[in-house]
Amino acid sequence: MTGERVGGAVTWGLLGAWAVHDLEELATVPGWLRRNVPGLRKRFPQVPEGVWRRAETMGAAEFATAVGVMGAVVGTAAAAGRSGFYQSALTGFGLHGVMHLAQAAAVRGYTPGSVTSPLVVLPFTLWARGRLRKAGVLRPARPRDAVAGLVAAGAATVASHVVARRLLGSARRPS
Repeated sequence: MTGERVGGAVTWGLLGAWAVHDLEELATVPGWLRRNVPGLRKRFPQVPEGVWRRAETMGAAEFATAVGVMGAVVGTAAAAGRSGFYQSALTGFGLHGVMHLAQAAAVRGYTPGSVTSPLVVLPFTLWARGRLRKAGVLRPARPRDAVAGLVAAGAATVASHVVARRLLGSARRPS
């Protein structure tokens, strides 16, 4: 049925699903990195050393701040409603859930985000896309949109960590 209304559960639901997912990450990332980076460094020597050093030096405060910055991005997308920006964010959110599952498969075990990805991220993404489709506003899914969604999610993640590091760096410097 086209023309169906797209309600707040679809648009603001993105922020809610993201919050549930990122609560898992907030609770697990710092400790998981401390315990697993040494073994991962040996297992995946092709990963640049700078990536491992960044992972080892990222503290809980930086991660929590980066999550807050990303929350602002996701909140902005949710506020944009059924727009192209919202749909791109939704695509990025769903694909990032797939990436979490691929990471868990690659390490043959738990990785932060791998529990809520199949329970929250992917079901919400599929449900929201279905609602957008029924309303007649879902943009067609094309491979380049998937790539753009992943690139945008990756760029937003990197930017949130850069902002977090700068904010925390300036908070540590005396005035």
